[in-house]
Amino acid sequence: MTYDVVVDGKTHHVELERGENTWLCKVDGQDIEVDAALTARDVLSLLLAGKAYEVKRERSLQGELHMLIGSARYAVEVRDPRSLRSRRAMAGAEVGPQKVKAPMPGKIVRILVNEKDKVKAGQGVIVMEAMKMQNEMKSPKDGVVQKILTAEGSTVNAGDALAIIE
Repeated sequence: MTYDVVVDGKTHHVELERGENTWLCKVDGQDIEVDAALTARDVLSLLLAGKAYEVKRERSLQGELHMLIGSARYAVEVRDPRSLRSRRAMAGAEVGPQKVKAPMPGKIVRILVNEKDKVKAGQGVIVMEAMKMQNEMKSPKDGVVQKILTAEGSTVNAGDALAIIE
């Protein structure tokens, strides 16, 4: 199995192969033998070179994936080059205007950017409160804020477009 794994913005090429008792991994061309066991839902116990690690997986309301190793948290994206979404992204299907949408009903607390501002992929655009928690809606790509479609204090429904990034 081959994956491209993005950890805090840095892409790593990972190849996995099941061995007799362990996983044979190649990370960016370097061979690593890993003993891995699923100990609970979304919790993996890893043994690397005689050292044990507990890796917890969590997903935010916006669908972002995070891995926690001890007290360290890492933003992670796993891309399977065989998937349609990954092939489209590599082919440039992510070009053109992209909408920042509300993942659930809530109230707009703060707008972090202005129209015509340049933004980077993953940069906060709007802060929304839902279920007594504040969530930062992030830019899906590098670009320019074409239009802000909401105002501070307004209520929004799930799926409402909040901003357009071009």
